[in-house]
Amino acid sequence: MAKVPHILIVDDHREIRDAVTRYLEKNGFRASSARDAAEMDAKLKTGRFDLIVLDVMMPGEDGLSVCRRLGASGEIPILMLTALGEETDRIVGLEIGADDYLSKPFNPRELLARIKAILRRSARSDAAAAQLTGRKVGFAGWVLDTDTRQLRRAGAAETPDVRLTTAEFKLLTTFLERPRFVLSRDQLLDLTSGRAAQVFDRTIDNQVSRLRRKIEDDPSDPRLITTVRGGGYVLAADVKEIA
Repeated sequence: MAKVPHILIVDDHREIRDAVTRYLEKNGFRASSARDAAEMDAKLKTGRFDLIVLDVMMPGEDGLSVCRRLGASGEIPILMLTALGEETDRIVGLEIGADDYLSKPFNPRELLARIKAILRRSARSDAAAAQLTGRKVGFAGWVLDTDTRQLRRAGAAETPDVRLTTAEFKLLTTFLERPRFVLSRDQLLDLTSGRAAQVFDRTIDNQVSRLRRKIEDDPSDPRLITTVRGGGYVLAADVKEIA
């Protein structure tokens, strides 16, 4: 029997929680809900979920803080719910690990379509991750452990590992899979989050800047992830698997 995806809706508005729960169950999903981050944490300890629908504006710990905390592990995909017109929340959410966003008020059919799209991408990512299990990849004096998502300088055991966010890990592995290949912003956005760019969307540029600060000797003069005028970005380094 096929596994039924289990969705957790985290929103302080009871009407939204109940309506989304009923709609998802009507369309073949399992659905649970939580009114805040504390209740969400309690449910995550006792159940397994395939995706979290997470509201940004909540009392106590807000959605962006929750996304940053959960996004560091990258274990559960997150769809953010943002107030209409709150572009800053949307961009920050995507940068710190959210897989997609939807502005309130929203059409339930669009929410369902986005959830299905995220789950399809997640399934493909899981399949790819299974092939990468136990791999260590070297490039330009760096070693990435694809299991722990930690980055360290090659041959520098005393140097602390560099911790990558989910978004940074996705972006880096996208480059590592395509070294010396020019990738446009649209391609990078599609490959890392499975969505199309919108007008003035700076998500990829911001993520590249954050990643450069972690791997470049001089982020102001990048030599590893270089900008291609009118094209996008390219990883200017050879990549090899380390036994």
